Amino acid sequence: MRFFTTEGPVNCAKHYCLPPLARINLNDIEGLIAQEKYFLLHAPRQTGKTSCLLALADLLNREGTYGCVYANLEPAQALREDVDRAMALMVGAIARWASLTTGVDCEYGLGRRRTDLCVVWNYPGGVQRG
Repeated sequence: MRFFTTEGPVNCAKHYCLPPLARINLNDIEGLIAQEKYFLLHAPRQTGKTSCLLALADLLNREGTYGCVYANLEPAQALREDVDRAMALMVGAIARWASLTTGVDCEYGLGRRRTDLCVVWNYPGGVQRG
């Protein structure tokens, strides 16, 4: 049974909602992604930005052309005076999402004033590391 929700990303299977990708010009955004350009999703609070980005990441991952990762880096804002902990939090969030959603292997090590993230994924020609 579906219901209304007023916080957090929506799940259209569980919540009444507008389809998240119906509110953007998907062709334009896919064109920007193909050109390796940035885009900005700007809207007031609680209007569906996160739901839209999660739906876009899911769509891109299902299509298989891109491996898309979403990470909420907002919690690191509270640690802006402790760069090492903030970096560890951000890299950990990215690595967890990548492992869960795209199936890539991620390893990260925290050194002195630097953070390394190693991502390994399969592609048609073999294995890619970055």
